This record gives sequence, C-alpha cells and structure tokens, in this order.
Amino acid sequence: MTDVVRDMVSDALPRRPRPMPRWKIELYRQSRLWHGYLSAFAFISLMFFSVTGLLLNHPEWLKNETRPQEIRLALSPGDVAAAGKVEDPARAIAALIDAKGAVSGIYTSGEIDGGEAYLRYEGVTGNTSIVVDMKTGVADATVQKPDAVTILNDLHRGKNVGAAWKLFIDISAALFLILSLIGYILFFSLRYRLAQTLTLTGVSLLAMIGVFVWLVP
Repeated sequence: MTDVVRDMVSDALPRRPRPMPRWKIELYRQSRLWHGYLSAFAFISLMFFSVTGLLLNHPEWLKNETRPQEIRLALSPGDVAAAGKVEDPARAIAALIDAKGAVSGIYTSGEIDGGEAYLRYEGVTGNTSIVVDMKTGVADATVQKPDAVTILNDLHRGKNVGAAWKLFIDISAALFLILSLIGYILFFSLRYRLAQTLTLTGVSLLAMIGVFVWLVP
C-alpha cells in the first residue's frame, strides 16, 4: 500500500525538465554574445538602408531638381593629338580630363566621331557629358549635380559608387543575414515562445508571398 501511495504522489508532482546539454547552453551563450557585438555596427547600417529604401520608394517626398552647369576646359592640342593615336583614344582623352579635376563622376564610355570626342562620366556626386574638339583641345562639359534624394538612392542601390561602397553593401548584407540566423537560434532558447515565434514567421512568409502573387502587377 505504501508503494502505491508513493507512486500516486510521485505522479502528482510536477516533473522537472531535463537538463539542457552543455553544447546547447554554450551555443545560446555565444549567440547572445555575438548578437550584441554585431548589432553595434549592423543596426546603424540597417537604419541607413531602411531610410534610403523609403526614399527610393517615395522620391516625391524630398525631390528637388537641380540645373546643369556648363564648364569649358582647355586641353593641350598636342596632348589631345597624342591621345588620339593610342588604341583607346576616348579613354586616353578622359585621362586628360581627369587631370583637370573639374568634372563629376567617373569615366564610363566614349567615342570619337568627326574630329570630336564624346565622353560620358557617371557617379553618385553627379554625371558629366563632355564634347572635346580634337584640333583645338577645347572641351565643353555639362555637369548635372544630383539632389540629396538621388545621392541616397544611388548609395542604397550601389549604382556608380565604386568598389569600396559595394564592399560595404556586401558586408552589411552578410551581417543582416548572420544576425537573422542568430536571432532564430535565440528563439529556440525560448521554449515557451518557440511555437508562437515559428507561427509568426510562417504567417509573415505567407503574407509576403501573397502580396507578390496577388497584388504585384
């Protein structure tokens, strides 16, 4: 009779949860640690791309048209004649323009036609179109400076930003992905909220797919 009573009392008492394996405890500890370290940089970057993403989606909020500027440059006729004899004369003439430091953007394309060179520069700080007289060395440049929204949008999209900023975008994207994965690892440490978290994740994914399938033209 005593054994029966003991078994009934044992069944009535709440069962203690099994102890968590040491490797899992260490995984969660390291996840919290690295989540804090990476957040210091990633959150600043995330806020930047969030704000510029909104401006990219609503350019009318801060749109401010700027007028093009006309600039005349004088190149040495001898240097222009020498540049015209190389394998890529347009690029060689662009190097002469670059030495003046008076245009915006970086050289993207050019061609020689009828004794004139037509050059195109593009960049976050502005775009420039240049017509160079191959005989006299006179270069007429039209510089279009961008407004603040255009600059932020180009930085967001990585358009004409150079290798350094493209690397920054790649690093930021990698950090966002790592933080998201670490966040899900930490969700698994919350035993009583795991089901709710996975449900919200599934609903969010289905909502995104639904918007794409039924609402995107």
